[in-house]
Amino acid sequence: MAKEKFTTLKSQAVPLPIENIDTDQIIPARFLKATTRDGFGENLFRDWRFNNDDSPKADFVLNDKKYSGQILVAGKNFGCGSSREHAAWAIADYGFRVVISSFFADIFKNNALNNATLPIQVSDEFLKKIFATIEKDAKTVITVDLESQKVTLADGSSESFDINPYKKTCLTNGYDDIDYLLSLRDEIRSFELTR
Repeated sequence: MAKEKFTTLKSQAVPLPIENIDTDQIIPARFLKATTRDGFGENLFRDWRFNNDDSPKADFVLNDKKYSGQILVAGKNFGCGSSREHAAWAIADYGFRVVISSFFADIFKNNALNNATLPIQVSDEFLKKIFATIEKDAKTVITVDLESQKVTLADGSSESFDINPYKKTCLTNGYDDIDYLLSLRDEIRSFELTR
């Protein structure tokens, strides 16, 4: 199913400066009973967000009203652990369009891209700068330009990021893999007619 097109995103960000966040922390295994992608956002970081009585933990960043936005900024090695695609579903369902880190587990990175969430890998130094910028001003806006493959902070400092060209095409057009193939329908027909 096609998703919203991604070209440029200007948003505040939610800082989560914890390294080695694994997929079980992103979405605990006990919530993996559904087979559709809906509803996983309510249990994103469940054990960090809520007490045993389901009351919100005041000191967790997603429960802090000063932070909001469609960008999650996380510590190094985000999405490690199991290969569960539900982790990407939970991030997207919560409303994050972008996750920025200095390193992603490969499977999580691909799962995120397959679910219209852009994982952006930046240098350790730039990640520290992003965290410092958010700490100084929680309302700071970060610009993600997919066309130029650049993340820019409010002070004008920026860093480029890599993305697979195929996945970039899919994101900028709002395609999943099937939509991409359907976009080539005329070319496929032409090819078949010449054989």
